[in-house]
Amino acid sequence: MNNDPNTKANLEKLIDKIKDVKIAMMTTVDDDGSLRSRPMKTQQTKADGELWFFTGYESGKSHEIEHDAHVNLSYAEPSDNLYVSVSGRARVTRDQQKIDELWTADMKAWFPGGKEDSNIGLIRVVIEKAEYWDTPNNTMVTLFGMAKAAITGEPAKGGENKKINL
Repeated sequence: MNNDPNTKANLEKLIDKIKDVKIAMMTTVDDDGSLRSRPMKTQQTKADGELWFFTGYESGKSHEIEHDAHVNLSYAEPSDNLYVSVSGRARVTRDQQKIDELWTADMKAWFPGGKEDSNIGLIRVVIEKAEYWDTPNNTMVTLFGMAKAAITGEPAKGGENKKINL
C-alpha cells in the first residue's frame, strides 16, 4: 500500500463506508475469460485493506481465483444511497487460525463439519483500487439539487464520488 497520508485517510474512509454492508457481489474471471458474480458475506474488513470471506475450498470461485487472482467486490446500501466498487487480488487459504478467528455459528449451514470441515476455506482480498458514490439520503436535499440543476443548466451534484488507488 502507498504510504501517502492521503491514501491512508482515503482507505480509512472507504473501510468505514463498507464495514457495515455485510454482503458483497464478488466477481471472478472464469477460465474462458467471462466474468462470474455471486453474493458473499464479508466476514472481516480490516483497516489495512484486507477483506475476508469463507468459501468452499473446492468451489468454482476458488478455482477461478487460483487461475486469475483479480476480483471485484460490489457493495450497495440503497437505503443510504451508498455504492462501492472494490478491485483487488484474492488468495484462497486454509489458515486454521484465521478460520477459528472468523467462525460464527451460522457458518455451520455451509460447513456441516464445523471449523474442521474438509471443504472449508477462506478468501483474502487485498484492496488495490476502489471507487464509491455516496449521495445525500435526504430526499429534499436530492430534489433541491435536481431542481437547481434544471434551473441553472449545470449537472446535478450526485453527492460524493471518489476513486482510490492503493
